[in-house]
Amino acid sequence: MKKRMNPVTILSQCIIWAVVIILTLSCLLPLLNMVAISFSGSDAVAANEVGLIPKDFNVSTYQKLLGDSQFWRSFLISVGRVVLGTLINMFFTVTMAYPLSKSRHRFHARDIYMKIVIFAMLFNGGIIPLFMVVSKLHMLNTIWALVLPGAVPVFNVILLVNFFKGVPESLDEAARIDGASPIQIMLKVYLPVSLPALATVALFAIVNHWNDYFSGLIYMTKAEMYPLQTYIQQLTVDLTQVTDANQLKQLSSMNNRTFNAAKIVVSTIPLLVIYPFLQKYFVSGIVIGAVKE
Repeated sequence: MKKRMNPVTILSQCIIWAVVIILTLSCLLPLLNMVAISFSGSDAVAANEVGLIPKDFNVSTYQKLLGDSQFWRSFLISVGRVVLGTLINMFFTVTMAYPLSKSRHRFHARDIYMKIVIFAMLFNGGIIPLFMVVSKLHMLNTIWALVLPGAVPVFNVILLVNFFKGVPESLDEAARIDGASPIQIMLKVYLPVSLPALATVALFAIVNHWNDYFSGLIYMTKAEMYPLQTYIQQLTVDLTQVTDANQLKQLSSMNNRTFNAAKIVVSTIPLLVIYPFLQKYFVSGIVIGAVKE
């Protein structure tokens, strides 16, 4: 005989699903509106007539954006930055979090280093000293200026420290009895069981590097060295600089609102492609890494 559900349980489930649906729509509808605006004509956008469906459909904004050779150069710079920056972030995050997760008996200076880490998370030297350091090291207009100043993401270190603390000490002791070195223990014991946390901090690093436009703005003095986000941030529709009739006709079908919408769509697509592969690890990594012993 099928068990009847309690009315209170049914009501609570309905409330939960209603809240989830509302939150989902609040995130999804603005994105759909941006996509519709990016494919709409300038007159319809200026008159605020575009909702979730494009009006006066055209792809002029994307032709302008994707037809520029500098766009693809900046895209490749951003891809290189994401790959190199994420590898550097993961290396320093793991190698810093592992010893800090040990007890004071194993790492006597742990508390001192932990205080330094927390202080570095709360305070920084500011933009001007950082720019001076990057300039003195001759890293301006190089990819190293984009990846090295943020090589150690302190929040990710703390997240991974708390995750490593949750690994059973018995695994560490068994590996030491078998003669494994600290590096072997980290590589063969801790990292394989820490995939959720590693995927989480990797996703944070990828998003941070991909979305950052300000670093390119202050460290790159040459426009051809701009990463993608900095490049598209500088783009505007300027009809006064166009002399060719075909270009004028193309640009007249767009305005800065449609152009900005296209920028958002183009810059969001790579993250939407990456996220599904890491999503299954993301929630568990955040929950476990956020719980401190």
